[in-house]
Formats: sequence, structure tokens, C-alpha cells
Amino acid sequence: MAELINQPDLMAKATNEIDKVVGKDKRLVQESDIERLNYVKACAREAFRLHPLAPFNAPRVATQDTIVGGYFIPKCSHALLSRYGLGRNPKVWVDPLKFDPERHLRDGSDVEVALTEHDLRFISFSTGRRGCLATVLGTCMTTILLARLLQCFAWTPPENAKTVDLAEAEDHLSLATPLMALPRMRLAPHLYPGN
Repeated sequence: MAELINQPDLMAKATNEIDKVVGKDKRLVQESDIERLNYVKACAREAFRLHPLAPFNAPRVATQDTIVGGYFIPKCSHALLSRYGLGRNPKVWVDPLKFDPERHLRDGSDVEVALTEHDLRFISFSTGRRGCLATVLGTCMTTILLARLLQCFAWTPPENAKTVDLAEAEDHLSLATPLMALPRMRLAPHLYPGN
């Protein structure tokens, strides 16, 4: 969300897509809308790539000799994947530190954007035999949450700032300073719960 606040043109693209698919002031985004919200999903996918939820994947132990990505992994070796390293690898990603949702859209085609990445260019949810059992639920919830935050509110940096500070703490991947943003209602009042 902070990346979109810092790039209002990208936020406008996502918001416009939501308004086009759902309609403004008609109803809130629903699960049935997800397949048509490719730009919103591209934003979520890019956020997973650039800002992983955890620095590493759960450790694994090789049950047999194997080769992964051209590397020999002997049986009983411990394997630990860096989510941070995968998502920001300059050999895989052009301009890896730039938030660019459009890198996940396939030449403007209508091919559905998935939040998962089976080629291990980044990790959103775990993958493989022991992958996350709730990938479908997590994808749905992530997309609906982001879409509703964008649909219901116009977001801006705090009054005394031009952008949201995205500097990471030195000892972990969290932000160095608390996230601050100002939401402004953008829909008709009857669409907000409690009104």
C-alpha cells in the first residue's frame, strides 16, 4: 500500500480498474471480481516480490541427493531460501528495487495474474509438496483486502510528508519508522459498514 501511496499514478490505475470492474458507488469488491482485477493482483504480486513477509522460507532438509537451480544438494543438507534475495535478484529482475506492477502483466494480455510464483523468482506463499495449504484462500484475501482499501479510500502520505518513508530497519525487513498514511472516504456513505 505504501508503494502505491508513493506512486499515485499506479494507485490511480488500480483504482480505475476497480471502478471499471465493480462500478463506483454500487457495491464493494467481491470474490467474483478477483479474476478481472489483474492490475490489482499485479500490485499485490509486486509487493510480495519486493517486500516479503518473512526474510527466509521455512528450512528444509534434503531427503536425497538432488540438483536445484544447477546446484548439487547432498542428502541431509539443510536448505534455506532467502525470500529477500530471490525477489531482489538483479539477474532475474530488471531494476529489482523499483516497485513496478506492470512487470507482472504479460504484454497487455488478459492472462490472469497469479500471486504465486512456481519458477522460484520470488516466494509469496510456500511452494512444492509442503507448500502452503491456504494459498487459494491467502490469494483471495490479499486481493480483496487490497482492492477494498483502494476502492473505499483515497490514500495520501501524512500531512507533513510528501511520501511514505519506506526505509527498512537495519536489523530486520520491517520499516524503520511506523507506517503513516491518511485515508479519505471515496465512496457513497451507505457502502461503509455502520453507516
